[in-house]
Amino acid sequence: MTPAAAQYDTPKEPQRGGNWLRDAEDWMDRKGKPAWITAMVLGFVFFWPAGLALLFFMIWRKKFMLGKSCRSRRHGQLHDMQRTGYAAMKSSGNAAFDAYKTETLQRLEEEQNSFEAFLERLRAAKDKAEFDQFMDDRSKKATAERDTAVTTQDA
Repeated sequence: MTPAAAQYDTPKEPQRGGNWLRDAEDWMDRKGKPAWITAMVLGFVFFWPAGLALLFFMIWRKKFMLGKSCRSRRHGQLHDMQRTGYAAMKSSGNAAFDAYKTETLQRLEEEQNSFEAFLERLRAAKDKAEFDQFMDDRSKKATAERDTAVTTQDA
């Protein structure tokens, strides 16, 4: 095997130019959050300014507050919401299924509109019943006050 072919057979990590801080950060990232927390605790134990510096660095880089799982979960939820919104509009490529889907969506939209109209009529009927009850109570109260005023004047 030639040396040129050998370099393509074995994947190597990218060279960063000898920056030991970036190399250490990459190594810690590969080890995960426990490695960062361990390094911070050891920094506090042996030399407290180093532990404090690591704590501030982790907060600044959001390594301590949000892990990769939180960020990927939020991104996945956002992606799912975007995908489902567009999925109803795009064609599947099957004309029969697309016709069925369009027909079903129209039927569901009509059912939703009729249900909303029913709810509106129901609310209007409830409001009318409450208003009629209020007017009946008001007229009974006025009649009772008139009757009381007439009986007190007669006496």
